[in-house]
Amino acid sequence: MLKQYELKKYRIRLIIYVTALTLIGINVIGSAQKSVQNKQILGLCLGLFAMVVVSIIDYSFILRFSWLIYLFNIGLLSLITFHVFGSSGGGAVRWIEIAGFRFQPSELSKVLIILFFSWFFGKYYEKVNKLYFILLSGILIFIPWVMIEEQPDLSTSIVVAVIFITLLFLSGLSYKIIAGVLAVLVPAGSLFIYLILQPDQKILGYYQWKRIMAWLQPEKYTTDAYQQQNSIMAIGSGLLWGKGLNNDTVFSVKNGNFIPEPQTDFIFAVVGEELGFIGGAVILVLLLLIVIECILIGRKAKDLSGQLICGGVAAWIGFQTFFNICVVTGMMPNTGLPLPFVSYGLTSLVSLFIGIGLVLNVGLQPLKYRKGDF
Repeated sequence: MLKQYELKKYRIRLIIYVTALTLIGINVIGSAQKSVQNKQILGLCLGLFAMVVVSIIDYSFILRFSWLIYLFNIGLLSLITFHVFGSSGGGAVRWIEIAGFRFQPSELSKVLIILFFSWFFGKYYEKVNKLYFILLSGILIFIPWVMIEEQPDLSTSIVVAVIFITLLFLSGLSYKIIAGVLAVLVPAGSLFIYLILQPDQKILGYYQWKRIMAWLQPEKYTTDAYQQQNSIMAIGSGLLWGKGLNNDTVFSVKNGNFIPEPQTDFIFAVVGEELGFIGGAVILVLLLLIVIECILIGRKAKDLSGQLICGGVAAWIGFQTFFNICVVTGMMPNTGLPLPFVSYGLTSLVSLFIGIGLVLNVGLQPLKYRKGDF
């Protein structure tokens, strides 16, 4: 389980990237909502501890318990699905609350799904292009996916689907199969978009439909579109250097409370307004460096499972960043996804650090050491 690793193989720069990004996030959160800043600091401490612990445990040992990990994930999500410990917020039931402590299973679920399918595809990679195997994989991901989507949490279910598709692709899925799937999905997707735009559609929930319509026709659905429109205004008003953290200017979108709960999904709007283009660019560059570092570590992994862990974490951070930035800049409908390492949320932050810990452990066991100890 534990091995003697050489400290020089520890990817210190990856730790620097995620810590620096989180520290920036803590400062911006303090400006957006001072009352929750200390909780985010606690999240950083817990996250760093979890990252270090996970990074020194051989991921191959962890993957021995993949079916238990899968069942544990289903069990956690079941507590929400069957309203055992469900705690509501924003019209959804996504949290478990016990003794005042709130925990969001769907965030940890991303890590657990990466672990399980990294093992599953790594062990049965020779079967990945078999129809029965693809169907079996689809069933295995559908169970946790539908439990997340029914909370309802469509945004997280989209990220989970993207992670799964990325892992399936990296495991060696044939380009012929990919082309065939795209040939079906493109026209099907066009039909789906047409159907959900109809006023009497029954495919999406009413609030989800309203978000899409507010994005397409903000002048008609002003009540539902104001958050995104104010976010765009805030980012643009920051210009190059921003108005400064914790400013008290009356010409501030944040200070005027025009963005509800700015410390969460719309934290980048606060970044744009108070740190300007430079601050926003720094955050995006750090996120890009984290994704690149995960990919580079994955390329030197000792086995396919290690590659998939790194690829899954990179896809998780990369796509979630892409979706969040698209939302706050008005390029996509409001999805409710946090910005990795920056948005407020203890479960999200600790889960991300656990993912980074797994990547670090993969980096401690490069391909050239496969023989002998490995």
